[in-house]
Amino acid sequence: MQQAKSGDVVKVHYTGKLTSGEQFDSSAGREPLEFTVGAGQMIKGFDAAMPGMAIGEKKTINIVPEEAYGNKVEEAIIEFPREQVPGDMVLEPGMKLTLTNQQGQPVPVIVVEVKDDIVILDANHFLAGQELIFDIELVEIVG
Repeated sequence: MQQAKSGDVVKVHYTGKLTSGEQFDSSAGREPLEFTVGAGQMIKGFDAAMPGMAIGEKKTINIVPEEAYGNKVEEAIIEFPREQVPGDMVLEPGMKLTLTNQQGQPVPVIVVEVKDDIVILDANHFLAGQELIFDIELVEIVG
């Protein structure tokens, strides 16, 4: 039986959950996710689970933050001047925004707190600091 190995292009169905049971992503109802095992296209813990899996095999893996999106870092908490926010924009804690960095790339942030003169934004990945649980099914080894 063919097993996935580093360098293989594979297709998987998956469901990602937090330890609370809250689902944050799934391929259900979509095409399977295609990626190259070991090429760094996936988070480390997901990638590391693939070698040795056979087509049709299902497994559940727990991924610690260090093998997923890392821990939250204080450097990613940004104090943004309130005067740079459009006057008609109403900001509330929990709101998701996208800023642009100096290279012109989008940076997703979450509003943490709104003060008179500054807005506190969190640019950590929304899954940073979280232990993740994935149900994975290897659907195909493309090559």
